[in-house]
Amino acid sequence: MLEILVSIFIVIGGIFTFIGSLALVKMPDFYMRLHGPTKATTLGVGSILIASAIYFSIKDSGITIHEILITIFLFITAPVSAHLLSKAALHIKTKEIERTKNRH
Repeated sequence: MLEILVSIFIVIGGIFTFIGSLALVKMPDFYMRLHGPTKATTLGVGSILIASAIYFSIKDSGITIHEILITIFLFITAPVSAHLLSKAALHIKTKEIERTKNRH
């Protein structure tokens, strides 16, 4: 049962990470590309870290602090870095497509 649960989290994490990476490549401008790595990839890596925490907590019969610290660091730094990147892009007037301009 443990292997099935861990496998589900790994597959979900892999799917989210792949979708985030694909969005980074396929989106037409910088502002739309920002969503892929900050949202989908964060969820993907978070799911993989949850799978790792579950597996090593059961295997070593104790709570692993490494995965928890990495997850906290990831969920704190990803939104902050995305915000700073978008502010810098606005400051240097990065070119955007018409669809993005209409959503402001």
